[in-house]
Amino acid sequence: MADPAAPRASSNAEAASSQPENTSRLPATLRSLKHRNFQLFFSGQLISLIGTWMQSIAQSWLVYRLTGSSLLLGSVGFTGTVKIWHIFVLAGLLGIVNAFDIPARQSFLVDMVGKEDLMNAIALNSSMFNGARIIGPAIAGILVAKIGEGWCFFANAVSYIAVIIGLLLMRVQPRAHSASGSPLTHIIEGFRFARQTAPIRALLLLLGLVSLVAMPYTVLMPVFADKIVHGGARGLGILMGATGIGALLGALTLATRSGVSGLGRWVALSCGGAGVFLVLFSLSHSFSLSTALLLPVGFCIMLQMSSSNTLLQVMVPDRLRGRIMAIYTMMFMGMAPFGSLFAGALAEHLGAPLTVRIGALACIGGALLFGIHLPKVRVEARRLIVAQEAAGGEPAVEMTAPIVEE
Repeated sequence: MADPAAPRASSNAEAASSQPENTSRLPATLRSLKHRNFQLFFSGQLISLIGTWMQSIAQSWLVYRLTGSSLLLGSVGFTGTVKIWHIFVLAGLLGIVNAFDIPARQSFLVDMVGKEDLMNAIALNSSMFNGARIIGPAIAGILVAKIGEGWCFFANAVSYIAVIIGLLLMRVQPRAHSASGSPLTHIIEGFRFARQTAPIRALLLLLGLVSLVAMPYTVLMPVFADKIVHGGARGLGILMGATGIGALLGALTLATRSGVSGLGRWVALSCGGAGVFLVLFSLSHSFSLSTALLLPVGFCIMLQMSSSNTLLQVMVPDRLRGRIMAIYTMMFMGMAPFGSLFAGALAEHLGAPLTVRIGALACIGGALLFGIHLPKVRVEARRLIVAQEAAGGEPAVEMTAPIVEE
């Protein structure tokens, strides 16, 4: 990924403002959709993500149906394998694509909408992800039960056409990039900045912890659907859909905000809340109760993820945005497969409920530590936000407030 040498914020604003916009009056929650490029991005990604979630649910159910093993179910989250060697290859290629796609997509948001609508775009992007998370599993649950898992893989492949069309229709202003230093030097600079900047380090570490110990509950969901609440493949789709509904509500909650004041506290509270509701979920043997508990789980986890993403993007210098978002992706998605592998191995010996409960308690502990240290990083976080606004030339006034309100 090329690294721009000069600050891009002012040109970001020019690029966003120069794009033809939908002049119709939009609710504040949807204000990022006035940008033509974001409209194309949003619609194409929504279709593609529905296919992605369909394949994810079908893949998890297939490996569980073939093996009945929690350990191998965890291995699906670690390598994406089902059983056959070509699925290894497919999952490996998908992982390589995601390593480039996700950081680039996150960094591209500011180019599509400008800094003033960045928070809203992040929230709507998360809403899109979780809207697909509701629709995809529901469709997959029906297809798997009726005609088998293979059609879900086919639907996912076809859905990528929408993304390609959307990208081809975009009009993006070219930017002058001056490469300096080797790629390794750029990578080291990004890690050094993340390690030495206390607010960014704290957000990334908490994000990595949640991905490692809390998110693996999703790969163990077939066990809960089958053996704990006896819902089968259709029940699995409903359980995952409930998580998606909660996550969608969490993302929309963030979309209603116009500033970052208080988001640090939201990160701590939502992380702790996710842990509490996961503990309760792990104790439930009722399908209805388990479904209801997954709503706040999805809400809290998405609120933490989206709030962390927003805070990182408003604090990081534009020239480091791609590298910091790559680290964000590594902590968010890169840690989850290892957590899935460990959770699968642990569930083989302790059972899925106890495994989820242990991870949830670790999540609560991480939230408490983050909350204790939050006041200490407030001053540096505010300084970083103000510095990035000054570099942009046209600062978003609502982003000048302190991150944490007493």
